[in-house]
Amino acid sequence: MTLARPDAPPRRTNWPNVLTYARIAAVPAIVFCMEWPGATEFRLAALTLFFLAAVTDYFDGYLARAWGQQTTMGRMLDPIADKLLVSACLLMVVADGTVEGWWIWAAVIILCREILVSGLREFLVELRVSVPVSRIAKLKTTMQLIAIGFLIGAPVVERFVPQAEAIGRWLLVLAALLTLYTGFDYFKAGVVHLLDHDERR
Repeated sequence: MTLARPDAPPRRTNWPNVLTYARIAAVPAIVFCMEWPGATEFRLAALTLFFLAAVTDYFDGYLARAWGQQTTMGRMLDPIADKLLVSACLLMVVADGTVEGWWIWAAVIILCREILVSGLREFLVELRVSVPVSRIAKLKTTMQLIAIGFLIGAPVVERFVPQAEAIGRWLLVLAALLTLYTGFDYFKAGVVHLLDHDERR
């Protein structure tokens, strides 16, 4: 099914970009809701907001391509919105003790990779080099979002999904392994351009 293309709005406020803006705006709201330990209604609100934000991660890109509304602003903000959402939520589930002990290493790996790749991507942009997102990288992002969803929702869904917290922790480890793989893959592709740039200087 193909969605009908709407009348073109101003490029900065087209629907795909609005969804990206909404994902960014959801981050402080989720953090606020998670700041109330033991309050089931706030935790449920955080989970709901996180779910809606995660859904926009798919639809902003899909609608931008389907409606021919891809913009430079959208391409810049989309990965930033993803990293803000994942990073903030990881910090919160570590802060409230949902992720503790050696499980924290999975969160550290994910955060370090995101920072390192962001730095490399920024440098490659200066060289006018674009490294496409692979299917495994998209799977990595999906796995991260599912894992974090379980971890945020564990206190309120345990009665319906036994061991939800344990499931979330193991999914986070799996996401960290995918993160290592995609990070290495990305750096391998980026280093080729970096070395080539140095040789031409």
